[in-house]
Order: sequence, then C-alpha cells, then structure tokens
Amino acid sequence: MPKVKTNSSAKKRFKVTATGKITHQKPFKRHILTKKSKKRKRKLGLDGEVHKANMNFVKRLLRLK
Repeated sequence: MPKVKTNSSAKKRFKVTATGKITHQKPFKRHILTKKSKKRKRKLGLDGEVHKANMNFVKRLLRLK
C-alpha cells in the first residue's frame, strides 16, 4: 500500500493552531505598498483564518481528514 502524501504547497501555506484552527498569511503585502495605508499594511501582517467554506478542502490537502 503506498503512503499518502501531504500536498507540498499546502503544508508551506497553512499552519494548524493548538485549538485546531487553520491559519494562512494574508495576500497583497509583497509589493505596490506605497498606495496602501499604514493601517491596512499593519492588518495584512496578521494571520488570517481559513473560512469554514474552504475548511474541508484545506484539511484534505493537509491530510487531516
């Protein structure tokens, strides 16, 4: 029986917290930052949580389900 592999791109992009939530980094903070406000850039630095509509898909990629 072959091993079931975790999706390599998913394991780099998502992190599972101790409470079981899955977090990700928010997009739009790599370049073209001059037109974005300080407040917006500060908020983009925080981790986002995976929406429950996508939770089953992400869990399947990470082999948690």
